[in-house]
Amino acid sequence: MTQKSIAGWLKGLIIGVALCGLIIYALVIPSVGLSIVGANPEFEFCYLPWLIFISITALPCYAALFFAWKVASNIGRDRAFSMDNAKWIKYIAVLAAADAMFFFAGNVVFLLLNMNHPGIALLSLIVVFAGIAIAVAAAALSYLIKRAAALQEQSDWTI
Repeated sequence: MTQKSIAGWLKGLIIGVALCGLIIYALVIPSVGLSIVGANPEFEFCYLPWLIFISITALPCYAALFFAWKVASNIGRDRAFSMDNAKWIKYIAVLAAADAMFFFAGNVVFLLLNMNHPGIALLSLIVVFAGIAIAVAAAALSYLIKRAAALQEQSDWTI
């Protein structure tokens, strides 16, 4: 595979993830929330706060997709190991960690406000763990790309 084809596949994947996220955030989550409220009208006061909270968690995800697009563009330009890519992947790591912490804190706050079930709060730890795992993997990848970029720059200066 060439760099351009890899970049094309990555960009296609990023677009697919963005579309899936849009469907989930715009259609699935609101309809699931409405069905829960329809079956349990006593939870109607929880619908809008939860919808806003879940919608806010989408912002770091789409910001991370923006930085992933930049990385894919650099790969297409044969600049896979660049300081810019290391920086952008580090941003993705920070966004993933911040989103995971925000999701955890929001679940705890909703639990304390009696707007969350303890079982849901425990299940949300899976999402938090996944976010932290993505953050750690992206941070490690950023470090490795930074090292590779430094080695590549050093070898470019070698005659």
